[in-house]
Amino acid sequence: MSINLADLRADGGPRAGVPAQPPPSTRRHTWLDALRGVAVLAVLFEHLLDPLFPEVRSAVSPWFDFGQYGVMVFFLVSGYVVPASLERRGSVGGFWLGRLFRLYPLWILVAVAGTLFGLLPVYTELPAQLAGQPVTAGLAHLTMLQDFLQLPSVVNVFWTLSYEMVFYLLVTAIFVCAPHRPRTTGTLVVVTAAVLAGGLLPAGALSRGLGVEAVVLIATTVLVAGLAAVLVGGRRVRLAGAVALAVPAVVLIGCNSRIGAWQSLAIVATMFAGTALHRLDQGQLPRNARWAVGLVPVVCVAAALWFGPGWGMPQEQALAFRWSWSAAVVAAWLTFVAFRLLPVALPRLLVRLGLISYSVYLLHPLAVQVLRRLVPYPGLVSLPARVAWSMGLAGVVVAVGTLSYRCVELPAQGVGRRLIRARTRPRA
Repeated sequence: MSINLADLRADGGPRAGVPAQPPPSTRRHTWLDALRGVAVLAVLFEHLLDPLFPEVRSAVSPWFDFGQYGVMVFFLVSGYVVPASLERRGSVGGFWLGRLFRLYPLWILVAVAGTLFGLLPVYTELPAQLAGQPVTAGLAHLTMLQDFLQLPSVVNVFWTLSYEMVFYLLVTAIFVCAPHRPRTTGTLVVVTAAVLAGGLLPAGALSRGLGVEAVVLIATTVLVAGLAAVLVGGRRVRLAGAVALAVPAVVLIGCNSRIGAWQSLAIVATMFAGTALHRLDQGQLPRNARWAVGLVPVVCVAAALWFGPGWGMPQEQALAFRWSWSAAVVAAWLTFVAFRLLPVALPRLLVRLGLISYSVYLLHPLAVQVLRRLVPYPGLVSLPARVAWSMGLAGVVVAVGTLSYRCVELPAQGVGRRLIRARTRPRA
């Protein structure tokens, strides 16, 4: 829940368009790993509130959303890291091979486990839409865009990976169209302005008009064809492929988001703001571009306060959503900026937790569902016992996350790196 949640390094790199030069030596940005550690702890705490601390939920959640805070930190980190990774490689094919082997191996294991949990009396039951449309749901999940295809996720935290994937598509399209001149400030201004317009767009309109199955099939076909054109085509074909990636991504965000267009666009704008912050740190943007970055959280909060969660929600719940979401966004930005500017060394435990954050993020919902079975009535359990349960669950999740990081993530990333080297090795 990363973002790239699975990204282990946050290296700087040369400006886009000069891939022939060897990348300069870089140091590890441990503050980004520490941020991931903070983010995954916040998400874990959010998911422990209902099964263990309902009194905290009722008292704090109307004013602050810990889960939204955590994922917004993750999205800022993704925006900071992902485009720099693509430009450093200078290769769209290498970038997507890296994404494939960073994200999918563990994701597939967790998706299978979540499906089995849903079929057994361990997990909450599979949503009826997934059980009734297994082929459509499976195809949507394989694209990781199920949250934009009006299908629930088999594991609840998978929704954030839909935003990771749509961000990859947009970043790829921008890189193909302008590899030498990334238009960071202009892109940021456009996306930020779209947040305000997004409140006028109905959520899920595309699927209601065409049907879920048709939208899944069309979107998958167009995106696969566009990615293939970008990877193997000539200049004109690559440009056409970039359009085939960008247009469906924009349409899905604006017309088919599960949570509503303005909120989805606010997340995308936050990720591009992370990109702008990286370019500022690398001296690739003028300092006067900081106004565009600072505009993003202001517009996101303004949209939340103005549009809220949409129609159909009771006024009290809508007001709680507005304040809790806005507070989470502001706190995420303050945390990111503070860690970015901190001159002191960060706790090594937090850095290590950031390294395994992708595993912890994907695996912890399964552990929480087991906990729900073990502690069905938290009100009947003493507070010290519930604290002990939370500490025990966190320890188990970290231990299993460490194991999956070493046994699944690292080997898969090694395979990806070897394939990338083989792909770029000069032929005799």
